[in-house]
Amino acid sequence: MTNEAKNAQKENVFLRVATIADVPALEVLMNRCYRNQEGWTNEAQLIGGIRTTQAELKNVINDAKQYLFVYPKTDTGLREGNETGEILACIGVQGQEVHSAEDNAKSADGIKAYIGMFAVHPDLQGQGIGDVVLNAAETFAMRHFSSEQAPCRLTMSILNHRPELLAYYQRRGYELTGESMPFPNDGNNGEPLREDLQLLTLEKRAQ
Repeated sequence: MTNEAKNAQKENVFLRVATIADVPALEVLMNRCYRNQEGWTNEAQLIGGIRTTQAELKNVINDAKQYLFVYPKTDTGLREGNETGEILACIGVQGQEVHSAEDNAKSADGIKAYIGMFAVHPDLQGQGIGDVVLNAAETFAMRHFSSEQAPCRLTMSILNHRPELLAYYQRRGYELTGESMPFPNDGNNGEPLREDLQLLTLEKRAQ
């Protein structure tokens, strides 16, 4: 068992807002989780190249409309410990206003909260830590973006050809919307290794 797995327990998971100082560690975590053949959440069989860059991460952190949260490693595994500089998990939330096609005004459906940049250290996957991180992000989104008139809707995109990942989110209340788009082959998101890659949209309504 690695030191990460020894010190991290889901009961001790805590999140804080990411800062520019976290960027190098975030880059390592994101690219390892998405592009290396480690853990069960990687996309290495479907997409090559890197997942993100330090420049992209800095833009996200500096964007007032986006919230990036991190679970930092500490020397004790507890919030009160000293941070080591390594990031064990991260998740992003971005509010997106829903507009009516007729009058371009905010619709009764209110605001969608897009959840992305979700990663958990490969050595910690399968221990419930990802559930804690996702639940925290969902709770933040619902409290931050919902109103009595317009509850927040949670949305995300996942790759097709990932039935196990789709099942994971469906168990947590997400449903396919029927919307999809081709995976962008623009060099900014990695290199697709098959021609039929699609991004499928999932949505979950606030309770």
